[in-house]
Amino acid sequence: MARVVVDVTLKPEILDPQGQAILGALGRLGYAGVTGVRQGKHFELDVADDADESVVARIAETLLANPVIEDFTVRPA
Repeated sequence: MARVVVDVTLKPEILDPQGQAILGALGRLGYAGVTGVRQGKHFELDVADDADESVVARIAETLLANPVIEDFTVRPA
């Protein structure tokens, strides 16, 4: 059994209100130097050792991410 990680984030051109809220809170809490925050989703999938990476990419594209507004990456855990 192998584990892969799928990280999903909003595309750069899509407004990220949650990221903006976190950025504002960081400033109010006194954390200086952070100039941007983008939030996302993190998935860990246990797959067969011989699982094809293209299958995992199709899973991410059809179920885990909305490809119209989100990008995703797939990597080994």
